[in-house]
Amino acid sequence: MIALGIILVWLITGPIFDFSDTWQLVINTGTTIITFLMVFLIQNTQNRDQEALQIKLDELIRSMENAHTVLLDLEELDEEELDKIREDYLRLAKKARAELKKGKDDRGVPDL
Repeated sequence: MIALGIILVWLITGPIFDFSDTWQLVINTGTTIITFLMVFLIQNTQNRDQEALQIKLDELIRSMENAHTVLLDLEELDEEELDKIREDYLRLAKKARAELKKGKDDRGVPDL
């Protein structure tokens, strides 16, 4: 409703000020400020959502019996540490695929 009101004010004031350079400057400045504030608001909301999602994932990892709790705060690690952990999981995936080709599932149990 507020945005619609602003558009109506913009439409009405254009002819009143004869679409002057000053009028255009005020409108452009206003829209730039509003755009900046909206981007800030959206980014803030996304950061909050991402943090909440990370907490939920951490809780799921923590609650699993055989989970590696070292994974709980991966977002806090630097690039080098993340690469090392990724390499470990790539090795596990490669091993699981090899076991699957031998007719076993990823836990080493024969496929039915």
